[in-house]
Amino acid sequence: MKIFSANQIRKWDRFTIEIEKISSLQLMERAAKSCTAWIINRFGSSVEYCVLCGPGNNGGDGFAVARLLHSEGADVTVYADLQNLPKTEDAQSNLEALQQVSGITLYDLNIFPEVGLDRKVIIIDALFGSGFSGNLRGVYRSAVLKLNALDNMKVSVDLPSGLDADEYSGPDSVVVSADYTLTFQSPKKTFLYPETGVFCGKVVLLGIGLSKEFYEAETSEQFTVDEQLIRKSFHRRSSFSNKGNFGKSLIVAGSYGKTGAAVLAVRGALRTGSGITVSAGPSCGYNILQTACPEAMFEAFGTTHLTAFEAGEDTVVGVGPGLGRHPETAAALRDFLHRWRKPLVLDADALNILAENPEFLRLLPAQSIITPHPREFERLFGKTSDSFNRTSLAKQMAAELNICIVLKDHHTQVITSSGEVYYNTSGNAGMAKGGSGDVLLGMITALLAQKYSTEQAAVLAVWIHGKAGDLAAEKWSQEAMLATDLLDEIGNVFLALASEV
Repeated sequence: MKIFSANQIRKWDRFTIEIEKISSLQLMERAAKSCTAWIINRFGSSVEYCVLCGPGNNGGDGFAVARLLHSEGADVTVYADLQNLPKTEDAQSNLEALQQVSGITLYDLNIFPEVGLDRKVIIIDALFGSGFSGNLRGVYRSAVLKLNALDNMKVSVDLPSGLDADEYSGPDSVVVSADYTLTFQSPKKTFLYPETGVFCGKVVLLGIGLSKEFYEAETSEQFTVDEQLIRKSFHRRSSFSNKGNFGKSLIVAGSYGKTGAAVLAVRGALRTGSGITVSAGPSCGYNILQTACPEAMFEAFGTTHLTAFEAGEDTVVGVGPGLGRHPETAAALRDFLHRWRKPLVLDADALNILAENPEFLRLLPAQSIITPHPREFERLFGKTSDSFNRTSLAKQMAAELNICIVLKDHHTQVITSSGEVYYNTSGNAGMAKGGSGDVLLGMITALLAQKYSTEQAAVLAVWIHGKAGDLAAEKWSQEAMLATDLLDEIGNVFLALASEV
């Protein structure tokens, strides 16, 4: 799904209003009805609601939600800055409509910080939405500080108030800490980063009938990876095929004491459909890999650490898990990069070797894929002040090196050489354990071997990896799940993808 900026969302609203010949007030009513339906379905009409409304159209949404909640039989109290008129006609119209309804108490927002609320009251935050930028000031800052000090359930409309839709406002900004965020039509960029997404709670995407024509025509370099996108990329297997049709994967991994990482990577390749899979590593891993991965072949290079490796022209190579950083291993990687010209995948110790030998980065073949976690990225390219700047630097380096960067995080980002950013939406905190990344290395390598493009292989592998992790967490819990549990669920993800929708 495309991610639009706040400015593009305003254009989307205007386009919908013009093409459908509706008023902006009618579109606001759609949004309010969609929010109200979700709120009533989730919490019911027998609870009390407190709605905080701001001076713009987000406040207009709030006035309309309050009116609609009351029409459902709920007790509703509203707080707004009554000393200043709403700044938009639609917000003013909805305030006037609210004032015509008997039974809804309207208070000045200035007194909210002094109010004692029963903790059972559900608070609806409609102070500021996607049009907001900067930092909260005055009465709004005071209201949000009070709100965050309360234990009440909090539901934000569009965005948590104080959160910019596009940028990080810094660690000193005051933002509503919501339990739920009800956003419209498409996610916002700031939902997907740790510094800002932490305020959103569970994000609920609500449709309000914005123009599909605009969505299709408007360009974006940012996307969320969802099942619809994955189904478009996924290749079903032909019945008339053999193992040669699904490529040859070479997993260069393992060293003394770290052969388990190689096992996980090889099994990741096998489970993701590699036609022929070969493991290359020191001979100390021979018995382990031949026992744990009987479907794969083994080629020995060195005794306790890798001293060299070779790959045939028909092979896709993945390098790194458990490899170690012995000088002979680093030399072996350097020599291979000097002569290899096809895209390959690098993770873990391969990235650490690159960080220790920055000149190796310039040897990476075009459209190769690297998969750093934040600390590995920092070692490779330098420290950044926050994850937003890390993405910017990753885009710069992906373009400069003509590679794809899989930047692992809560919402792992696949950053292409052309500047597109794909934010993954599958996965969970249970995957934050040693071994998960080794599996991913094998999966990406296998998909490249099956003739997926660099972008497709990275996006598809990251999503399947996360989805398998979600299934494993459902079965074993996030705390107890292991990377091997994730491996065992990959097949169930493929079964779901192969099924007809």
